[in-house]
Amino acid sequence: MDVLQILKMVAAAATVLTGLFAFLKPSAAYGFIGLKADGVRGVSEIRSIFGGLFIALGVLPFILGETAFLVLGYGYLAIALARLFSIVVDKSYAQSNWISLGIEIVLGVILIF
Repeated sequence: MDVLQILKMVAAAATVLTGLFAFLKPSAAYGFIGLKADGVRGVSEIRSIFGGLFIALGVLPFILGETAFLVLGYGYLAIALARLFSIVVDKSYAQSNWISLGIEIVLGVILIF
C-alpha cells in the first residue's frame, strides 16, 4: 500500500470522525462549524447533514473502493468552491473559513489522485 492510498484512507476516516462528532454532539457544532442548534429542527439538521451524510461519505470508500474515494474528493472540492464563493461574495474573511478552505482543498486533491 502506497502513501497516497494511506492518505486517502485518513481523509475518509477524518470525514467519518467529523460526522460522528456532529451526530453525537450537535450542541457542540457551534464551536466546530459555526452553526447553533437552537431548536429540535436545528439539532435534527446537524445530526442528519453534518452527521449522517458525512459518516456515509466517509465509510463508503472503504466498502465501494476507488470510485467512492473520487466522489468524496470531488465533494470536498465542491464544498471548497462554494466556500470560496462565500468568502468573496459574502466577505466572510474569518480565519476559520480560510482554514476550512485549505483543508477542503487538500483533502479533495488527495482523494482524487
